[in-house]
Amino acid sequence: MKARKITSQTALDSEIRELYETAFPVEEQIPYEDLMVLMDQMPLNFTAYYEDGEFMGFTIVYPRKKFNWFWYFAVRNDLRGRGIGQRILSMLIEEYKHCTNILDMESPDQVCENAEVRKRRCAFYLRNGFRKTGVRKSFEGIDYTILMNGKGRFTMQDYEEVLNELRACWKRMPTEELKQKHT
Repeated sequence: MKARKITSQTALDSEIRELYETAFPVEEQIPYEDLMVLMDQMPLNFTAYYEDGEFMGFTIVYPRKKFNWFWYFAVRNDLRGRGIGQRILSMLIEEYKHCTNILDMESPDQVCENAEVRKRRCAFYLRNGFRKTGVRKSFEGIDYTILMNGKGRFTMQDYEEVLNELRACWKRMPTEELKQKHT
């Protein structure tokens, strides 16, 4: 499998956008055009994964000094359950092996329609070296659980710091006219 770094200019690939817009609930998505602008405002590592030239999935990591935030991770729906997510996650963990890494995911404990999917997703991360931090947060009626791998602890204060960084970047976002260049 080959990893290819994506920029706001190369992220206009329709397969990447389609996966982003279908793999995550609308409540978890930043509008795609805004994400492209945000990529120019923040040090985001957006990576697409290909095998024999075929698009498999993507990841977006927000690298930080204290920890890296594995922000988005998606595999094409028609390829799930075939070990591709395992291979991508292994590549990602290898790339960031000298760091502490965190991710937030929909809580497997929340009563909801996709509870079984959430439980399988959580078990996938736990099998791959992540552990529960005990940190939880709710946004727009969705409960999130924070998982981590690597050394150290992750606290609610750490989570608030990263969210405040995102809010600060969001406030610096350019006007609608500048965003139009990315559509």
